[in-house]
Amino acid sequence: MIDLPLDDLRATFGFGVAGNFAGHLEQAGEAGDFVNVAAAAEAPKGIFPWFVPGPDDGRVPAFLRAFPLSNDAIAKPGSSEPVNLQIEPEVGLLARVRYAADGAVDALEPQAIAAFNDCSIRRPGASKISEKKNWGTDSKGVAARGFAVEDLSPDGPTARFRLASFLRRGERVDAYGLDSPLPEYSYYGQQLLDWIVDRLAHQVGSPETPLEPVGAYLRAGRPEQVLVGIGATRYAPFGETTFLRDGDDSIVIVYDGGVHAPEQVLAAVRSGDEDRLAAASVLRQHVRDRA
Repeated sequence: MIDLPLDDLRATFGFGVAGNFAGHLEQAGEAGDFVNVAAAAEAPKGIFPWFVPGPDDGRVPAFLRAFPLSNDAIAKPGSSEPVNLQIEPEVGLLARVRYAADGAVDALEPQAIAAFNDCSIRRPGASKISEKKNWGTDSKGVAARGFAVEDLSPDGPTARFRLASFLRRGERVDAYGLDSPLPEYSYYGQQLLDWIVDRLAHQVGSPETPLEPVGAYLRAGRPEQVLVGIGATRYAPFGETTFLRDGDDSIVIVYDGGVHAPEQVLAAVRSGDEDRLAAASVLRQHVRDRA
C-alpha cells in the first residue's frame, strides 16, 4: 500500500470515463444524454473533466479549476431546490503522462489505484457531464492509501481485485453498488489505456453531446500525472433510489478478493472496522450540508 497525500494531487489533472460498466448509465438516468455519441455497443461513451489544475485563464470552465478532492468529507451544496447526490463508486487510476514530441499524449503509465468516489449531482438538463461533477471543495473523494500498480492487465496483479460501496446511515449499513470484480469493467487494462489516449487525441466535444475537448484542456497545462475515475459500477437496488443526506457516511472500498471475501468486507463495514481490512483501499466520507 502507498500513501496518496491530497497536496500531491493538486497539480494532477482529473477526468473520468463515462459508461464503462454495463447498465450504470441507465440506472443513473443518463443513457439518453449519449444518443448523439458514436460508440461501439460495448465501449465506454467518452471522457469528461472534473478538475483542471491551474489559474482561471478562460480556456476551460472556471468551476473546473476548484480542487474537489477529499479523503473524508462530501459537502452537499445548499439550494432552494432538491439536491440529489449519489455515490459513484469507482476505481481511481493514478497514472504518469508520457507526451509525444508534438505535445499530444503518447501513453498513460499506471502508478497506483485507489478507492474513488465520483460523486454526482443529478441535474436533469445539464448540457455537459462536468456540470454534475465539481461544485467546489469536498465534491469528490479519493482514498488516502492505494495499491502501487504498474500493470492493469485483466489477468495481472489486479485480477482478483474487487470494488464495493456502502452507505452508513445511523446504525444501518446498506450496499450501495454491486460488489464487482475489476476485470468486469467493459474496458480494462491496456485496452482501456489505449482507448483513453485515443479519446484524448480525438474527442472534441460538441453542443449536441455532453462531452468536452478533454485532451485540449490537458495539453494546455501539460500535467505530469492524471487521476482517472475509470467508471462506476452498477447500483444495488438501495443505491439506485437513495440520495445522500447530512450525516451519512459514504464508503467505497477497492480490495484484494484473494485476501478478503465480500462477506468479510460487508461485516467489517457493519462493525465500523473497515479501516482494519489489511488488503484494501478504503474511502469513507462524511456527508455534511454546506452552509
